[in-house]
Amino acid sequence: MLHVVSSKARGEASMSAKNGSIKLVAGNSNPALAQDIAKGLGLELTKAVVRRFADMEIFVEIQENIRGSDMFILQSTSYPANDNLMELLIITDALRRASARRITAVVPYFGYARQDRKSGSRTPISAKLVANLISRAGVDRVMTLDLHAGQIQGFFDIPTDNLFAAPLMVRDIREKFDLAKVMVVSPDVGGVARARGLAKRINTPLAIVDKRRERPGESEVMNVIGDVAGYNCILVDDIVDSGGTLVNAAEALIAHGAKEVSAYITHGVLSGGAAARIASSRLKELVITDSILPTEAVNKSPNIRTISIAGLIAEAIGRTAAEESVSSLFD
Repeated sequence: MLHVVSSKARGEASMSAKNGSIKLVAGNSNPALAQDIAKGLGLELTKAVVRRFADMEIFVEIQENIRGSDMFILQSTSYPANDNLMELLIITDALRRASARRITAVVPYFGYARQDRKSGSRTPISAKLVANLISRAGVDRVMTLDLHAGQIQGFFDIPTDNLFAAPLMVRDIREKFDLAKVMVVSPDVGGVARARGLAKRINTPLAIVDKRRERPGESEVMNVIGDVAGYNCILVDDIVDSGGTLVNAAEALIAHGAKEVSAYITHGVLSGGAAARIASSRLKELVITDSILPTEAVNKSPNIRTISIAGLIAEAIGRTAAEESVSSLFD
């Protein structure tokens, strides 16, 4: 269960950093989330300029003294992934050269995580490459949320905290649903462990959608494992991109007698026409976190809702700075 403290307590925790003051600096990937995290810690974002030259080179200037500070960079590597990644690396270099004591990269959405293994002959493991870039740039610690695969933590040669959005989802599900009528569903075999964990937290049955992916970005539902008839089904996953998997899974569940289908997904990539695809689907609601800045299409979608991870991130930052346990947040 997620343990949440008051803003005052967070502020006190933030000032109890053992080896220097906490300072937060944000890139351009998700300014709204960065402001909410800073507010949760009772801090102001460090004054900094992160801008582009005419040829789109990135320029960073830290505009206040950070010597000896415990620095936290708030930056998801979401679309445009390469620009946001370069911002993270260049901010890190600027902080290192300005004599920051410790640098923690807070990356709510870790881009390239889906390339965590060789998918075929002569293909890269890009998640490992990105981990190397972040480490070599000078980051001392990484904090992220719901990595696509847990083993990505091992790609870093520095301490890495992988936070979980499940407690936030559990709280929301308890408020919105009659749990006696809920069944948690994994949209594919690979996500069974994640779905099983959430089902265990709310004490509901589990079903699995077995699908065959013919080509990247497209999926074909083949079978539903479990009796979903009469249940309010909740699909659980870490990433929704094109939305095809969720749409097809919802169709299959309704066809097998599900009363209604909702989805709780941590990272709403929602590229291309995904928002429109979700809006016209059998999904009653898609709930995502604000780990990625929602697009205008997402904000306007009638059946997509966002829950905030700012409190969770703020609490984890406060505990990291005070050298307290982060994992106990999820006990």
